[in-house]
Amino acid sequence: MGEQIILASKSAARRAVLTGAGVPFEVAVAGVDEDAVKTAMLAQGATPRDVADALAEIKAVKISAGRPGFVIGSDQTLEFEGQLYDKAETLEAAAERLKTMRGKPHKLHSAVVVAKDGTPIWREIVSATLTMRDFSDDFLDAYLALEGEEMLGSVGCYRLEGPGAQLFSKIEGDYFAILGLPLMGLLDLFRRHGVLTP
Repeated sequence: MGEQIILASKSAARRAVLTGAGVPFEVAVAGVDEDAVKTAMLAQGATPRDVADALAEIKAVKISAGRPGFVIGSDQTLEFEGQLYDKAETLEAAAERLKTMRGKPHKLHSAVVVAKDGTPIWREIVSATLTMRDFSDDFLDAYLALEGEEMLGSVGCYRLEGPGAQLFSKIEGDYFAILGLPLMGLLDLFRRHGVLTP
């Protein structure tokens, strides 16, 4: 096998995607001030898609500058009615967000950048459109009680691989991108470089 794969993320969902696919990797958290990057980029008129791409690159390059191997940087942004949304801080905020998005579509932009020797060598940005159903307040209360703090780890306040699947009437897009790590192109890249068996 070839060189090491390093995931520059503390996301449990991204780790689970790679582990589930049988990809050997290590984790190295980049420690990027994401809020500062987002604020600066949005002030300059960047789109939520651009923000995801930039954050993925910053994470990959930061770790790659000091570590050999292929470093995966990834980020996901949620765009609702043209605005970028960050993770909800509290369960109350999560409930309000879900009520606001109820019955409407939103987009998830998932960017992945692979860097080597401090330089980006590959990138992909995949967007998915998810439409929430017009769920009842009773369903929302039960969902909040069931998921609790778990939902605060996701920008959309849901885990599609869990009870969050019941929030939706329609999902258009790549499943792995929705989980936060577009996978097919990444696997192809690693096969081409001999890191995974072709």
